Amino acid sequence: MPALDLIVQTRIGIKRKPRRILSIVSNTAELKGFPVGFFAEEMTRPFLIFSNAGHRVDLVSPNGGPVMFDTHSDPRTPGSAYADDLISLGFTHHPTFSAMLEDTPSIRDIDVDDYDAVWVAGGGGPLVSFKEDTTLHQLIATFYERGKIVALICHGSALLLWTRLSDGRLLAHGKKWTGFTDEEENEVNAAFGMTLNDDTIESEAAKIPETNFMCREANTPFAIRDGRLITGQQQHSSAITAELVLEALDEY
Repeated sequence: MPALDLIVQTRIGIKRKPRRILSIVSNTAELKGFPVGFFAEEMTRPFLIFSNAGHRVDLVSPNGGPVMFDTHSDPRTPGSAYADDLISLGFTHHPTFSAMLEDTPSIRDIDVDDYDAVWVAGGGGPLVSFKEDTTLHQLIATFYERGKIVALICHGSALLLWTRLSDGRLLAHGKKWTGFTDEEENEVNAAFGMTLNDDTIESEAAKIPETNFMCREANTPFAIRDGRLITGQQQHSSAITAELVLEALDEY
């Protein structure tokens, strides 16, 4: 008898206390002459994982109003490399969820005390629109300083370059974290035939003393949890980053 036939396993699901998670995506911005939004999977996959775990997820944007998937991450785009992203495709065809993309509340209407964690997706929009958004910086800082879980993925982790706590130090100070790498930026630049982002997360992080930006080779799923700060390298890290959030919420 094959050894595999001798293995008996059982498994039960985890019963979790329902939590509330704020999911932040960028508003539409312009990058090198074309519109950019947020990376589809970096919002939709965690949204499904959190919802399946029994948590409530609220989708918001800095300015409120309609939001859009980055065109290259949208499974509806002809010839898209992500045409098989069934979660994002299902999100756009679900009457309740698709309506969320048409009219998001603004972060300015959010009460941090209503939530246990915040999740920020990446994509083309964040490096363009998040840098000068001090209201968003303050919101992330408030989440962290009130003992909440802060999770950022891909270009969403650019917020660690600018978010300062009440003592004036960057949230990234003394932390291990990750985000979209220079190697990954170079691959995207080659695909588009131009340099999309002049300032990159990895290169800017290298200028910050007392922080530790960590990464793996391009497109390798990689996530880090440093206390209540959770970061993921890129879209391929969406699921494992979300799982770290679930584990942190179980301890919360």
